[in-house]
Amino acid sequence: MIIDEAFGDMQPAASVARHAGVPSMIILRSFGKFFGLAGLRLGFALSDKEIGSHIRNALGPWSVAGPALEIGACALGDEVWIDDTRNRLFRDAQRLDALLEESGHAVVGGTSLYRLISTQGCELHETLAQQGIWTRAFADRKHLLRFGVPASDEDFNRLAAALSCEEMKAVS
Repeated sequence: MIIDEAFGDMQPAASVARHAGVPSMIILRSFGKFFGLAGLRLGFALSDKEIGSHIRNALGPWSVAGPALEIGACALGDEVWIDDTRNRLFRDAQRLDALLEESGHAVVGGTSLYRLISTQGCELHETLAQQGIWTRAFADRKHLLRFGVPASDEDFNRLAAALSCEEMKAVS
């Protein structure tokens, strides 16, 4: 069984990492989401020793550059940053929920990094894109739209202004 925990750092209580070592289970983790290190292309697998040995043999001894390993170790070891970031992202996700709901959009899911709304097609996505605000539309689920959690007060204000304009009201 392969379990993708790319978003696991945001909610450690929901992680199954504590079960690492269960035979035939592989847990995949990434530094790209929570740590914001997507360009590093770094992650790791948690597994029992036998599967770990197979993975190690398949990848070879030089599968990850030394600087990437050092950055990853520093990121995992910075517990203060991790706690502060979890708390900030949680608050910012709640703030985004309130903003989206105030503008008439139902939040139907997400994580502390993004929120998912139900909408009427891709018009909202296109209108926001014309204002330089990128959301993720889904070709196979046109009624869903994903918003990344804004990184700053300025970004929140920009999104709030875009959602409150008359053009937005016409497409929601």
